Amino acid sequence: MTLLPNPFSALVIGSSGTIGGAFIELLENNPLCSSVVGIHRHSEHSIDYQKPDSIEACAAALSQKSPFQLIINTIGVLHSSDWMPEKRLDDLNPEQLMELMTINAIGPALTIRHFSKLLDPKNSIMVTISAKVGSIKDNRLGGWYSYRASKAALNMLIKTASIEWGRTKPNTALIAMHPGTVNSRLSKPFRGEQIGRPAHDAVADMFRVIESLKKEDSGSFISYSGEKLPW
Repeated sequence: MTLLPNPFSALVIGSSGTIGGAFIELLENNPLCSSVVGIHRHSEHSIDYQKPDSIEACAAALSQKSPFQLIINTIGVLHSSDWMPEKRLDDLNPEQLMELMTINAIGPALTIRHFSKLLDPKNSIMVTISAKVGSIKDNRLGGWYSYRASKAALNMLIKTASIEWGRTKPNTALIAMHPGTVNSRLSKPFRGEQIGRPAHDAVADMFRVIESLKKEDSGSFISYSGEKLPW
């Protein structure tokens, strides 16, 4: 039996981004979705992973809109105006490594901690966007040290929390999801416009997977195609 009820209420974290915005549009046009809330750094109730206190404060402010049956966290960073993914070990530097850990692992982990209180204990799903390059087993090319490490850390945090939720939230699935290459600001320097899919196609694929999730899937690393990925 699938977990997502009819109707359901949704929360999209990082709704100002390409994938987050596409999820908002998809859910607003889904007749089964009774309401959808989007939050980001500049929303009324803001969330900023460079300001960890904002995570708990945002969750507390949204508690009046809970419970949510679906929470999707799309926040993540691959590069900035100051640096690009490392090609060699000699490119590794503490500032870049720390920033990606903060945004890609620590922020999402604290989001799982605080926003879990907003989930419907009867039936709910929490999806955090990860990346296939965070798979240790699948790492064949090397490089991209900080990004790979931060997504691998995120995956471990999700897997560990899912084990606890098996005891405390048995009707909730906690999922890491790989969106594939999406035509976005994040992928643009890496030929995203040529090899990436439009965001609305990517989120449609991911939502089809979300709709089919069962509580037994909690703690899984899943691709947009529904394929279970190796940690």
